[in-house]
Amino acid sequence: MQAFHPLVLPNGGTLPNRIAKAAMEENMADANHAPSDRLIRLYRRWAEGGAGLLLTGNVMVDGRAMTGPGGVVLQGERHADRFRAWSAAAKSGGGRVWMQINHPGRQMPAALQQDTVAPSSVPMQLGAFSKQFREPRPMTEADIDEVRRRFVRTAVLAERFGFDGVQIHAAHGYLLSQFLSPLTNHRKDSWGGSRENRARLLLEIVAGIRAAVAPGFSVSVKINSADFQRGGFSQEDAQRVVEMLNPLGVDLIELSGGSYEAPAMHGEARDGRTLAREAYFLEFAKDIASVATMPIMVTGGIRRAPVVEAVLASGISMVGIATALAIDPDLPKAWRAGDQRAPMLRAITLKNKVLASLAYMAMVKHCLHRLSVGRGANPQVAPVWALVVQQLDTLLRTRAYRTWARRTRADAAI
Repeated sequence: MQAFHPLVLPNGGTLPNRIAKAAMEENMADANHAPSDRLIRLYRRWAEGGAGLLLTGNVMVDGRAMTGPGGVVLQGERHADRFRAWSAAAKSGGGRVWMQINHPGRQMPAALQQDTVAPSSVPMQLGAFSKQFREPRPMTEADIDEVRRRFVRTAVLAERFGFDGVQIHAAHGYLLSQFLSPLTNHRKDSWGGSRENRARLLLEIVAGIRAAVAPGFSVSVKINSADFQRGGFSQEDAQRVVEMLNPLGVDLIELSGGSYEAPAMHGEARDGRTLAREAYFLEFAKDIASVATMPIMVTGGIRRAPVVEAVLASGISMVGIATALAIDPDLPKAWRAGDQRAPMLRAITLKNKVLASLAYMAMVKHCLHRLSVGRGANPQVAPVWALVVQQLDTLLRTRAYRTWARRTRADAAI
């Protein structure tokens, strides 16, 4: 299988095969928002499964800006031993591990009671769920400069703590994606307006990280192939941003799509487009790959070996798999042995798209939590049950986060 051929990256590093465990939000930080024993155990389990690359769930560059209350934060050296244990576990099977680094921008739950910032004051549009997010404050020049420095600092620490690379999250409606999209970036200064201005923060972060880490440390970027919202970040925008990234020493670009408002990463598009059941973003990726000088990775619902082979045969270099590996962490090893298994979650029949997306994520997290305690995943868990359990866990973790935030100040030196 072509999937098990190594991939040589632009910086000279090598990934042992073309299958990546794509990022999923585990929400398994310990009380200090460092990697917990359960999180470390989960990554050791994935390492045993044979994927060539493990991408972590998003690690926050600022403890005041969280995608959720149980997220890992890396903004200093206080918990270096926990991060070193995490990277060692993730590499124990012979693969590589890259840390996904992120800032939520406006996609931060209001219940966390933190200052919410974004390129512009554009509130979330989620119908009855909109009030779960605060209207963001437009970022000042000082805010933007601090975010840039925090991304670079977190990447430097990731290298110091044994990770093989970082993935800068500029997709799914998070902060850097908000800068890229004309729907959420209404700025009239040098950070908004033209495509080049909207891409400026991402480009400066990439250049800053590349200059601060060793040549052998991989720098990758995750961007949307499109926002799947009318007037948003388009396929043409994605192509032009990739062209801007070409000369900056990027080792891999992962193409995904969507946001909280249009969860295309779960197979739903807000503008009415129908997405394929597997390899959602492949057709977009083929066009974007035509202008890229670095390898391209595609994620989105992939769960069968023949689909992996078809993606790679189309000229895409790497395949990212998320949900299927939450269900069956041994999937790459099984495929290599000729087993054609194709794990799948129980169907979700909820009509409300926001609720369906939340239930989907809750079912995945249910599987991850079972794996983290040494049990098998349960892909047949009832969606509503998984969602209720997840909401209770989020409530408890939100209270714990607010306590942690009161006693912990973000590193003012960054």
